[in-house]
Amino acid sequence: MRRVKRWGVLQLTVLVLLTSLFQVGNLNVAQAQTGPDVEAEAAILLDFETGRILYEKNADLTLPPASMTKMMTEYIILSAIEEGKLSWDQETSISDYVYQISQNRSLSNVPLREDGTYTIKELYQAMAIYSANGASIALAEAFAGSETKFVEMMNQKAAEIGLPDYQFVNVTGLNNSSLIGMHPEGTGPNDANMLSARSTAMLAYRLISDFPEVLDTASIPTMTFREGTSDAIDMINWNKMLPGLGHEYEGVDGLKTGFTDLAGACFTGTAERNGTRLISVVMKTADNDARFEETRKLLDYGFNSFERQELFPAGYAPDEQQTVEVNKGKEGTVPVATNAPLSVIVAKNEEAEEVYTPSFDISEQIVEAPAEKDTVVGKMNVSYTGEIDYGYIQGPDQSFGSVDIVTTAQVDKANWFVLGARAVGGFFVDLWNAIVSGIGGLFS
Repeated sequence: MRRVKRWGVLQLTVLVLLTSLFQVGNLNVAQAQTGPDVEAEAAILLDFETGRILYEKNADLTLPPASMTKMMTEYIILSAIEEGKLSWDQETSISDYVYQISQNRSLSNVPLREDGTYTIKELYQAMAIYSANGASIALAEAFAGSETKFVEMMNQKAAEIGLPDYQFVNVTGLNNSSLIGMHPEGTGPNDANMLSARSTAMLAYRLISDFPEVLDTASIPTMTFREGTSDAIDMINWNKMLPGLGHEYEGVDGLKTGFTDLAGACFTGTAERNGTRLISVVMKTADNDARFEETRKLLDYGFNSFERQELFPAGYAPDEQQTVEVNKGKEGTVPVATNAPLSVIVAKNEEAEEVYTPSFDISEQIVEAPAEKDTVVGKMNVSYTGEIDYGYIQGPDQSFGSVDIVTTAQVDKANWFVLGARAVGGFFVDLWNAIVSGIGGLFS
């Protein structure tokens, strides 16, 4: 009798454990399908490598982005540096407008001297780390001559990179009403910049993709502005998810906070763990702490519920077409294959090969000799067919979920003798075909 009771207890224990594991598994699956409850007016989360959107909430609702605007200012300044139109050690003077804005300590600022000069690097660091508004306008004036012209560049760049929803009226993200009546020409005194969470995420993606060095500055927790001078000011990064700043989160190295009374508290965050980088956006959260707490929810969801899997290795040759023809080459065909591995991101309860469907588009069926190895002849694409389908971040020159199909050997041109022989051979083949066709016609 005692043995029977012990066996019953053991069975019950095993049953409870199995039930608990089943419930946890179901919770993980359910969360992967629905995502976290994010307390923000709008939010989005995407995988940087693939561009796949993992979560969204009101992602197309346009809202004031506040100082997240400065990501576009950073993009244009970094473009100017890359193109040699500005240099980091270049010095610029300070206008009366910039001086007055920079003295307003109710805004995020480093006070600038009206009679002083500052390097582009100093002003950029003040903008990127401390969200300094006066420094942001100074950068715009240094490059474009005026904030008005710089704002025109911002809207042009937004159209160029394909932001779906945007309105830029100034370079800082402040409401125009805070600009002491000196707001850019062509904008209203009460206007504000407007972006959707989707547009903000796309801007962050392009900024990191095109200028990864942006993270070198964005990830600095503290820095002293004009260290060693009487103007020295300690700048503590407004991104409190950086190491040692109160909301520290493993892997966070950017990107930009924002706050105005109109916008509320917002944040574009990015973090990298084990080779996976995520970008998150939360807009109009309850307060400055909430923007980091809601970002933590998104990043936890992304890192805990998804994983990267390699779907196809580099050098994969599609079964339906493993060669393309060569015109005037020593060989008549050349082998083709993918030039890089194709990785995808999947929920941890999914298998990549079950939820991604490949397709092959070889647009160049004939390669002209001579041609180098790795000549692009097409693309291998994948489309997601699973349950968590928010699509991909999009843009006119972006191609996600694809790798190039290239030639895997050099194609040398045949010499004149071989080409002549082929031409003669081709002539007789055509002649013979014509004769056979004519004879067949006589007896038909």
